[in-house]
Amino acid sequence: MELNTEFMRETFITAAKAIPVTLELTIITMVVSSILGFALALKRIGKKKNRAISFYISFVRGTPIVLQILFFYSLLPTLLNYILNVVLGLDVKVFDIDPIIYAFVVFILNTTAILTEVFRSSLSAIGFGQMEAALSVGMTTSQALRRIIIPQSLVSALPNICNTTVNTLKSTSLAYMMTVQDVMAVAKKEAAFGYNYIEAYLVVLLWYIILCTIVQLIFREVERVVAAYKSGHKVKRFNRLWRPDHVGIKKHTQVVWK
Repeated sequence: MELNTEFMRETFITAAKAIPVTLELTIITMVVSSILGFALALKRIGKKKNRAISFYISFVRGTPIVLQILFFYSLLPTLLNYILNVVLGLDVKVFDIDPIIYAFVVFILNTTAILTEVFRSSLSAIGFGQMEAALSVGMTTSQALRRIIIPQSLVSALPNICNTTVNTLKSTSLAYMMTVQDVMAVAKKEAAFGYNYIEAYLVVLLWYIILCTIVQLIFREVERVVAAYKSGHKVKRFNRLWRPDHVGIKKHTQVVWK
């Protein structure tokens, strides 16, 4: 069997035009999921256990993302159409909604559950004594979280955030099931004309290797930078960045980051 290298070259260039869609899905999903995941993680480490959050995380982690896509992409439009048009009597064209909206819903719900556990474990790794020390020198709870707890937890969570980002990037290849024109969808469309699916899949494979490698290199550089703060080599710069309110807070911040 001989590969059609000319087709691969043309498809490689054509698929590149869909990279912005793939990156958009990944970046927006990670940003929104990070905010939601951190908020849910704070709830998870609280004294009162929230069963709804626990059920949500268990459901997402216990079901394949392909099944979630089929479930939400098939059920959600039908449910919205029934509620908006039948129950409320509105004239809303639900089935004309851009499919990428449903893709965002699925990927954000999936990634939020994963990041919730990532942030929960990293926050739990920070001793509660540091919060007590911060409060004892005059910090408020929000100041202690922003200046001491959150920076340390993010440092320990970075490797897992990197893994989640890479996995989310790879999961976006399933967006074609929702008719989103990402790299996979464009390559499959090109392959349909001459049944060059093997060549198309090789092109997609190459693009995802490139994109995932770039993401890992970015996170490696970020980890290198924050590791300097963690080891204490840039404590003074850190103190200037966060601008402690008084000497007691500045001294405490130095102790924490050394």
